Amino acid sequence: MARVPIGLELFSVRNELAEDARGTIKAVAEMGYEGVEFAGPPQHPAQELKGYLDEFGLVCCGWHTPFNLVQEDTLAETIEFNKVLENRYVIVPGIPGELRQSRADWLKLADVFNRIADKLAAHDMVTGYHNHHVEFTPLDGEQPWDTFFGNTNEGVVMQLDMGNALSGGADLVGILERYPGRAGTVHLKPYDESIGETDRHAAFRPIIGEDSVPWDEIFRICETTGGTEWYIVEYESDAYPPLESVERCLTALKEMGK
Repeated sequence: MARVPIGLELFSVRNELAEDARGTIKAVAEMGYEGVEFAGPPQHPAQELKGYLDEFGLVCCGWHTPFNLVQEDTLAETIEFNKVLENRYVIVPGIPGELRQSRADWLKLADVFNRIADKLAAHDMVTGYHNHHVEFTPLDGEQPWDTFFGNTNEGVVMQLDMGNALSGGADLVGILERYPGRAGTVHLKPYDESIGETDRHAAFRPIIGEDSVPWDEIFRICETTGGTEWYIVEYESDAYPPLESVERCLTALKEMGK
């Protein structure tokens, strides 16, 4: 099995990043993370961020890019921004609710993402979609996740967020097996199903490895048939201070041999 490097979704430490971008990126690198995924509309010039990444030996392993920044009138600027960062993964972290009300809506979205993927391919980039929990509640007889990924091509990365998906009742192993080669980057987010039966918010509090995600099976598939190039930790609970929580998650992953 090829080793998959570990990055951090910086949304996990978003307040720290907003206050001190350089210091936060430095702290993440010193923990042992190998890459970072940014999120949201850019708050700093690309050249400034690239300078921090180079200074501390990190790779940009993705950007959670708002849907409005991959439209026809914004995509060119998004491409140029990510070229500076040498980032290939332009991942959309969610779709406005009014655009995903039916199975037909999700089919339209699949077409939209295929077109975006075609445009990005010329720049050696890919797009992708990151789930929350709603994608696993059937619409018109089918889970939106399957409607979408059953009708998109390989230029659309299936960024499965383990915790979010599990909170929606998803079969994580089944999904990864059903779409081989599509999980170019995945989100390692903990979730405890037993806690989630009464409090979904609290179910995200455990650190990776103290939860109910079937990590051994997830890693096995990602490292064999999943096509995974990056594991990306995302931790959003307030159980620990943000920088402490992501370091705890990385320590747990290293103890698992990652």
